[in-house]
Amino acid sequence: MDAVVWLEDVGKEDLSIVGGKGASLGEMINIGVPVPGGFAVTAQAFRDFINRAGIADELFEALNVDVNQASELHRAEETAKKLIMDAKVPKDIEEAIKARYDELCEREGREVFVAVRSSATAEDLPEASFAGQQETYLNMRGAEEVFNAVRKCWASLYGARAIFYRVEHGFEHNKVNLSAIVQLMVDSEKAGVMFSSQPSTGEPLVVIEAAWGLGESVVSGSVSPDNYVVDRQTKKIVDRYIATKEIMITKDPKTLKTTTTKVPAKKKEAVVLTDKEIIELARYGEILEEHYGLPQDIEWGVERGKIYILQSRPITTISGGKKAAGSKAVGAGSGKVLLSGLAAAPGVASGIVKIVSSGRELDKIKPGDIMVTKMTMPDMVPGMKRAGAIVTDEGGMASHAAIVSRELGCPAVVGTKKATFTLKDGMEITVDGGKGIIYEGVVAHAAPAKAAAPATAGGIFYSKPVTATEIKVNVSEPDRAEAAAATQADGVGLLRIEHMIIGMGKTPNWYIKNGKTEEYISALVDGIKTVADAFYPRPVWVRTLDAPTDEFRAMEGGEGEPHEHNPMLGWRGIRRDMTETDHFRLEVRAFKRLHEMGLTNVGIMLPMVQHVSEFQKAKALMREEGLDLDKIDVGIMIETPGAALTIEDFIEDGIDFISFGTNDLTQYTLAVDRNNENVAGLFSELHPAVLKLIEYVVEQCREAGVKTSICGQAGSYPEMAKRLVEMGITSISANIDAVAIVRDTVARSEKILIMNALRNKD
Repeated sequence: MDAVVWLEDVGKEDLSIVGGKGASLGEMINIGVPVPGGFAVTAQAFRDFINRAGIADELFEALNVDVNQASELHRAEETAKKLIMDAKVPKDIEEAIKARYDELCEREGREVFVAVRSSATAEDLPEASFAGQQETYLNMRGAEEVFNAVRKCWASLYGARAIFYRVEHGFEHNKVNLSAIVQLMVDSEKAGVMFSSQPSTGEPLVVIEAAWGLGESVVSGSVSPDNYVVDRQTKKIVDRYIATKEIMITKDPKTLKTTTTKVPAKKKEAVVLTDKEIIELARYGEILEEHYGLPQDIEWGVERGKIYILQSRPITTISGGKKAAGSKAVGAGSGKVLLSGLAAAPGVASGIVKIVSSGRELDKIKPGDIMVTKMTMPDMVPGMKRAGAIVTDEGGMASHAAIVSRELGCPAVVGTKKATFTLKDGMEITVDGGKGIIYEGVVAHAAPAKAAAPATAGGIFYSKPVTATEIKVNVSEPDRAEAAAATQADGVGLLRIEHMIIGMGKTPNWYIKNGKTEEYISALVDGIKTVADAFYPRPVWVRTLDAPTDEFRAMEGGEGEPHEHNPMLGWRGIRRDMTETDHFRLEVRAFKRLHEMGLTNVGIMLPMVQHVSEFQKAKALMREEGLDLDKIDVGIMIETPGAALTIEDFIEDGIDFISFGTNDLTQYTLAVDRNNENVAGLFSELHPAVLKLIEYVVEQCREAGVKTSICGQAGSYPEMAKRLVEMGITSISANIDAVAIVRDTVARSEKILIMNALRNKD
C-alpha cells in the first residue's frame, strides 16, 4: 500500500485506507461535486510508522486507563502524544509526504496553502460522529510544515477527548488508525454547514448555517450563524434567521496564519448568503443525499463567488420525528420564558443550572443538572453525558454542542446569546430542546431531567461494505429498534422476548391466573412489532421465552417458582415451554397476530433444544393455535451439544434455520460455568471442541439448504467471525456496537478467500 494516494483515486469503499473524511472527499470528487483537490497520507502509513518505530506496544499499553479519572486520562494523552512526536518517522514515509506536496504545488503552478485534516478509520459513523475529536491544521505551506502537521494529526488521535470518546463508544484503540488529508486551502469569505434534511426529524428541509470567514467558527460553535431553511419540494426558502455575528476566522495577511478577529460593524447584522447561493447549496445537499442514499451533514465554503464542498458525512442524529424517550411537550403558556435560542436537540428536561466556563469545571455537573456554557468543547463530553440538558450562548445546529447533544439524546438549546448571564447557578429551569425555549422552574408536563445516556440515532453509514455473509444485529429491548436499524444490518438475528416480559414486572402465569392474557399478548405484539416495523422486510428472529427460574422468582407471580441449584441447567427455554404450555400458546398467538398484521418477516426461534422431539412438539402446538408453518420460519438455537450432534434429525424434520448461542454451547461443551470466576479462565468459544461442533452443524445445514447464523457474543470477535466465514455460515448477528467492526472483518475475510481461490486456480 502506498504511503500517499491522490483523493481522486479513492472513494466511499476506502474507509480503511483514508478514513471517513478522506473516503467521502474522494467519492465527491468522482461524482463531479466541487471539492478542493489534494492527497491522503494513508492509515496504513500511520500504522507502518508506529510499528517500524517500535512504539506500538508501549503506545497502546499507555492508553489502558480509567478514562473517568481525569489524572489518568491526561497522563495517557501526554505519554501517547510524546511517543508519537518523539519517534522517528521512516525516511520513505517522510519523503513520500513531502514529494506528494511538491507534486500538488506543480499541479497548481505555485506553492500552495493546504489544510491538513485528520480522518480516522472510526469517524463519521451513524452511531458516533466523533465530532471534534482529532485536529485540523489550516493554512500550512511548505513541505516541511505540511509533514510536521501530519505528525500532529497522528498525535491528535490520542488526545484526552479522543481517548475518552473511543472508550465510551466501544472502539478499541489498537483497531483505529488515522489518515491525514492534505487538501488545497479554500480561503473562504463565508462558510458554514448544511444538513440535507432536518437534522432532528429528517423532514425534507435543507438547513443551512452561514457565517463570515472560515467555517471553523460555525463548527466549533464560537459564533451564532445565520440560519436558512429550504423546502426541497418547492425549492423555496421558507425560513431565515439573521444572527448577530460577533467574530470571524480568517487568514492574517501578514502572518499568513488563521486568526480570530471581530466582524466589521457593517457585517454583524448583514445577511451572509444571497438567495442564489442558498438555493445552489440546497441543490448540492440534495445531490449528495441522493448519491449516498441518506441525509448528509455537509461543510462548505465560498471563495470569490464559487461554492466548494469541504466534507459530507451521514447525519447521526435523526430521530424519525419522534420525541426523546421519556419526554413530553411543554404546553404553551405553561411557564415564564427566560430565554430562547435554536432548537438543537429535541426533548424536555427540568433541572438545576450549573454554569461551566471550561472543561476543568465538569465536576460541578451531577446527573440531571442543566449544563449552561458559552459554547461546548470536545473535552466537555464527560459532563455533557451526565447533564439532563445543554444550553449555550453561542453556536448553531452544526455546533459541537448540537451534534453531541443529539447523539446523546440530550435536550439542547444553543445560540441563546446570554444564557451564562441570565441564568445563575442553582436556578431550577426547564429546557425544551424541541422548541428552543428555556422556562423558569419546573414546568407542568415536562418529564424530570435525567442524565443523558449514549444513544444511536437514525442514519446509515453510507460506505457499508457489501458482504455475501449477512450481517445481522442482536436486540434486547424494543426501544433499541431504531439504533439497531441504523446499523443497516441485514436483519435481527436475535430478539429476546424474556427481556420484554421481565420489564413488565409480572410473570406470564400471573396474567393467566388473573384473566389478563389479552394484556400479555398485546404487550408482546407491541414490543415485537416495534422491531419488526423498523426492519421490514428484513427478517427478525424472535427467541421464545428463555428466563431461568431465579429471574422469575423475583417478579410478581413468581412466588411459586422452584429453587434450582443451577438455574442455567434447569427449567428454562423449550423444556419449560413444553411442560407448561399455556404461556407458550400465548406467545404463539402473538406471533400469529403479527403475521396477520402483515409482518411476515417475524420468525420463531426456540431456545435450549436438545432433542428433535421437543421441536416436533412445539410445532404441533403452533399448528393447534392456527399458525401456518408454511408461511413462517421456525428455527432453533444450537446451545447444547445434543442439538449440534443430532442436527440431521432437525433438518429431516423441516427446520428453516439454526442460530448458535455460543455462550451456552461453550459452557455445556467444556463443563465450565461462565458465571464462575474460579474457572472463567477455561471458558473459550475458540476451543477446538466448540469449533468442531459449529463446523459440523454449518456443513450439514449448508448441504441441506438450511440457513445458519450465530447470535452469541463470540460472533462479535474478529477471529471467530473470520473462522465462521471460512466455514460458510449464512449470517453473523452482533451486538449493536459491534456490527460495523464485524462487517469490516467479514468483508476482509471474504476478499482473502476469493484471492486465495484465484491464486490456487492459477
